[in-house]
Amino acid sequence: MSPSAPDTETLTSRQRQILDLVQELGFTTIETLAERFGVSAQTVRREIIRLQAGNFLQRFHGGAGLASGGIRSAYAQKLTVSPRGKERIGAAVARIVPPGASVFLDVGTTVEAAARALINKPGLRVVTASVSVAQIFCNHGVFDVVVTGGTTRGANGSLVGQAAIASIMGFRFDYAIIGLGGFDDDGAPMDFDLEKIAVRQAAMGRARQSLALADHSKFEQTGTARVAPAEALSLIVVDAEPGPRLRESWERSGTRWLVA
Repeated sequence: MSPSAPDTETLTSRQRQILDLVQELGFTTIETLAERFGVSAQTVRREIIRLQAGNFLQRFHGGAGLASGGIRSAYAQKLTVSPRGKERIGAAVARIVPPGASVFLDVGTTVEAAARALINKPGLRVVTASVSVAQIFCNHGVFDVVVTGGTTRGANGSLVGQAAIASIMGFRFDYAIIGLGGFDDDGAPMDFDLEKIAVRQAAMGRARQSLALADHSKFEQTGTARVAPAEALSLIVVDAEPGPRLRESWERSGTRWLVA
């Protein structure tokens, strides 16, 4: 019997962010992590040792990389985070999106939960930059999904680059449904991969409404760069009430959120 996936619910906020960076980049250095978090190299080493002990990542000289099993294992770990919360988020999205809508679906396990909830929505016109999202529809007999061009990035088949952006610019969407990696101090959505962020920004620019999806594990995480100001989002769909910092930030910016 294969071993069960490590339990990410036990990680601290900083450990989650280190793991997210390793999963996005494949490898990161101790120096980069120390600078990012404003802590000593020794503190980062201790965090990496704890994460390696839990089989979340592998320690290398000068940094950390993916645990044995590679990118697919790292992606599988993400699937274990808040699965029921992600299902509720997906169901909430399915209640919002009407039949016949044109929809852009981003990458990520929470967006994949939304895709599964939208499978039986009649007349949807779906464009995605995720091979995994397209496969979800194909596995259920829906074969008219438009997949952007681009270069694949990561185990979920994320498509990035100028070809992906050029494809998106040829559409108009009723809804852009995007994932994210965390939030800035003012509540703005953030992520780690600049090329994925560029694809999200292009889709939001071509959409009448933008829905951001985030399970509660993202509330105390940040990212490398901002996706958009919080007020640029039509709605943030979450699986739990945000803490005081996020709630106050969203209230100040007039950002709407929905607890699924």
